[in-house]
Amino acid sequence: MRRQRGFTILEVLIVVAIIGIIAAIAIANYLNAVQKARQKRTMADMRSIGVAWESRAVDTKSYNAAGFTMPATPLSYAQLTTLLAPTYMRNIPSIDGWGQPLQFALDQPIGGVSAAEYAIRSAGRDGQFSGNTYASGPTTSFDCDIVYSGGTFIVWPEGTQSQ
Repeated sequence: MRRQRGFTILEVLIVVAIIGIIAAIAIANYLNAVQKARQKRTMADMRSIGVAWESRAVDTKSYNAAGFTMPATPLSYAQLTTLLAPTYMRNIPSIDGWGQPLQFALDQPIGGVSAAEYAIRSAGRDGQFSGNTYASGPTTSFDCDIVYSGGTFIVWPEGTQSQ
């Protein structure tokens, strides 16, 4: 009598199902971790730019580069670089963790009255800004804007983020 060796189709299907379940859980956690990492990178870049602006304000006694409801005077990346690089920050980030451009603004045009406020914002994962007025506090969606002004975050991600 010959003995057959190997696995039955049922055993193979059970193993494949278990691997599939584990993979589904791991992939969902991985994708969430990637989005959180992009948020944290964006926040770190915004904080670094804010620190450079604050350092410049200490030296010049004005921001001439700053504001909030989102300040009315947009500031281009080139203008920001002229004001801050290389004295206050060598490499100024221009994009957020999702590859979208950061937006900079101030409450006064450059060269006019000294600006009192500045703001930096990221549109989040969806790349769409949700207006110019923000309620201060945490957000729970990767698509929400992240806003930094006056040395602190106005709107920031906190807790479990929704997909």
